[in-house]
Amino acid sequence: MTLPSDDNVNPYTFCVELKGSSWFLQRGKMIAYYGSIDFQGIGHGRLDRLVRTSFHSPLHASDWVVAEGSGKMLLADRAFDVNSFDLDEGNLTIRSGNLLAFQPTLALKQSIVPGFLTLIGTGKFVAASNGPVEFLEPPIRVDPQALVGWADCPSPCHHYDHGYMTGVMGGLRQLTGLGGASGEEHQFEFVGAGTVLLQSSEALMPEQATGATPQQAGVPGGGAAGQGGQGAPRLPGQLGDLQRRFGL
Repeated sequence: MTLPSDDNVNPYTFCVELKGSSWFLQRGKMIAYYGSIDFQGIGHGRLDRLVRTSFHSPLHASDWVVAEGSGKMLLADRAFDVNSFDLDEGNLTIRSGNLLAFQPTLALKQSIVPGFLTLIGTGKFVAASNGPVEFLEPPIRVDPQALVGWADCPSPCHHYDHGYMTGVMGGLRQLTGLGGASGEEHQFEFVGAGTVLLQSSEALMPEQATGATPQQAGVPGGGAAGQGGQGAPRLPGQLGDLQRRFGL
């Protein structure tokens, strides 16, 4: 009874209250709940009509469930900052890993930008970020790793620094796809009206696969390279030679 309704418990946990209603929820983001709540996979059970009207991203269907019932549900994501946002007849595109949950009054669609999803309509959604979210206006160029999403503006285009394009690393990336660029060399460029959402960090916290043993010193079964552990994997053949040559 002391938990808030559709509000933050703390900066890292959000409480959604269900009153005989439904929410779409990304798998693994519910950490606890009170009450009577059922979870159904997308495309399964008796919620086909709800899915047909609100969920239009088949590539991500296996990553989502529908939470239905009455009670309070706590959402979190690896100690990221978690906040709710309201759309009012809006159009917002967000990185798929940052979106935790949304009301079925919003329609989820597949963005033309790989790794992003688009929410359209009116309703509330919950998202995570590595640090506080900053809201900026175009025209602007941003580090792709810091980008959370954008609202009511055209999709970005790629911008590459001229020195990077004509240098050794640019040629290596063109030939092999290896050697990703930093934000100082490669950016997303936004123009026109709208809002760009940035997290105050370029690095995402590493997500450990369920049941996997962390490969790091001091962790049982982990170890370190040269001390019973494994170093970074090398690709075979010519790609492996390129990795060694350029120190990747």
